[in-house]
Amino acid sequence: MRLLVHSFLLAIGIVQATVTVYGPHVQQPLGTVTAASASYTGAASYNDIVLTPPPVPSPPPPASFNVELQTGGVPGLSIPQHGSFFGFSVEFSVVTQVLGLNSSFLQVPFLNLMANLRERAGSVHVRLGGNTQDYATLVSSTSDGAALEKYYDKESNPTDTPPLVFTSEIIKMMAGISALTNARWYLGIPFNDTQNWRLQIAEVGESILGDYLVGLQAGNEPDLYAAHGHRPDDYSPDDYKDEFGDLIDAMNDDSRIPIKDLLIGPNLAGVWKPDDVWNTGFATDFNENLAALAVERYPTDNCYAQFGTGTPRTGQEMLPTYLTHKSGQQIVSEYLDSTVYAQTVGKPFLMFETNTASCGGFPGLSDSFTAALWAVDYALQMAYVNFTNAMFHVGGQSVYYNPFTPPVTNQSTFHQWTIGPVYYSALFVAEALGPSNKSQVLDLQMNGGNEFTPGYAIYENGQPTRLALINFVNDASGANDYTASISIAGATPAQVKVKYLSAASVVQKYNFTWAGQTFGDVFSSDGRPVGAVDIQTVDCDQSRNVCDVKVPAPGAALVFLSDQALVESDQGPTMTFPTTAYTKLHNTATIDPSVLATSNGGKGLADSLAGTSKGGINGSLGLAQALPSLGALIVGVLLVARMTT
Repeated sequence: MRLLVHSFLLAIGIVQATVTVYGPHVQQPLGTVTAASASYTGAASYNDIVLTPPPVPSPPPPASFNVELQTGGVPGLSIPQHGSFFGFSVEFSVVTQVLGLNSSFLQVPFLNLMANLRERAGSVHVRLGGNTQDYATLVSSTSDGAALEKYYDKESNPTDTPPLVFTSEIIKMMAGISALTNARWYLGIPFNDTQNWRLQIAEVGESILGDYLVGLQAGNEPDLYAAHGHRPDDYSPDDYKDEFGDLIDAMNDDSRIPIKDLLIGPNLAGVWKPDDVWNTGFATDFNENLAALAVERYPTDNCYAQFGTGTPRTGQEMLPTYLTHKSGQQIVSEYLDSTVYAQTVGKPFLMFETNTASCGGFPGLSDSFTAALWAVDYALQMAYVNFTNAMFHVGGQSVYYNPFTPPVTNQSTFHQWTIGPVYYSALFVAEALGPSNKSQVLDLQMNGGNEFTPGYAIYENGQPTRLALINFVNDASGANDYTASISIAGATPAQVKVKYLSAASVVQKYNFTWAGQTFGDVFSSDGRPVGAVDIQTVDCDQSRNVCDVKVPAPGAALVFLSDQALVESDQGPTMTFPTTAYTKLHNTATIDPSVLATSNGGKGLADSLAGTSKGGINGSLGLAQALPSLGALIVGVLLVARMTT
């Protein structure tokens, strides 16, 4: 299938609309690093620290075992989950680095990364916020005309995140991304001055984003406000509830905020227990104003290394704690009562911000294959215990855990984003859950509940459709690969299909593969996977009623129990976005502002723009009709062989 290309920019120096082409674009090979990139030693995101893998557990896990799947009326299944369960939380201060400069210049690699997930899950959820949201102010314009400005001399948090001002260009940019990738957004209302609410982000957000805006966070980690000097030492859950109520009153008095039920709270970091807030009547008293309940949690922190506070820890000593099923189980154990409570009050329960460790993660761990396996297990464990979304955080150049990182300016040329291990996890989980929005997750506790070999079954309509099998053991010899003998009650198929998340070691950095494809090394990706798709076919022994699936040490396997399950998660080539812009500053796509004016969610999308949503009008036709200016910059919206799980 081909798309009609609206215009070709062939001549050097041609200027059309807002696009300047400095020369004909030649796609650089992905997976290679330039000499300049190879010698880069500055930002944390590109550190070259490689840890020592832990030894094989003693005793090692059994290398073969049975996995028996039941059908119909299976106890212990999660609530139905959306394929977009695994999302991202982008620190507000880095929005213009990650999403784009403004509504006319979108970062093409980001579009590609979101399109990869849209194709698997139908949509993708992104939160813009973090420590900077409480001190962000929406203004009509900035002094230098930029969409966002930071004030580095006024940092007020231990993580040194700067206050900032931004314009409606940020919101328009989000709308443009949604029109292309069906991204759904969470924003945050500033909570630092509760006597003078700054509600402009809600006003403009609802006006421009429409249905694409799915929540407004009210307070970012309020249980840390006192420790950070933003509230009195005796600030309590009751005080937070009172302020939340004041915010509701202010929103009710604002006619420019027509939708009143998008608020999200309490967004705790873990100092207060959720029950401390539930006991105030927060979720019942404000039920009609709440879109969801939410918490934020990291398994540990690396704040001592970054800021000299807290307990000293190293990635090497922490590495084994991530290579176990117990990690995810321990994190969610504090919220089991809360996920049940959320259902009783009729609200989703979100993990609004998480990743490997707060204060940027650990070098050699957060950017290694360990993080990829850990995030798959952790995300599916959250889905199993009835969280409804999990947002993995994206920071700037000074953190180790980024799912994806745009290049620093002096290294910025085309094809130079760095894709981290957690993004691979997002692809795995999106395909595991699929786009039906009916998937229910079961922790199999297989292999006698061994902590190093966890597995999950995904059910739809009472029938098992997929299995996620993980091997945390590091052993290149193959001696600790395991074989899961899978049987389905009364209906073992003739064969199953398997996709593997692979690396040579748990401490490998970059060049991981997902179904044979990769995003390469540091500074080497435009957000499109490269390489041949590798889907393994495993013939089943129907005389024994089993399908034997091997999982390497280390690695993870996604097993499709039917061709239909594979087709649902693998919709074919992803619509991705190459560009002819070669400015050595940004790889970008353009969006006509007139298009943005009518792209607010479900309003005005009954025609061609509906094609960007799964199941809507043909995506290529919708893009061609609705976004003519995009063709000026993107020579062709190519259908390329995509990275499949």
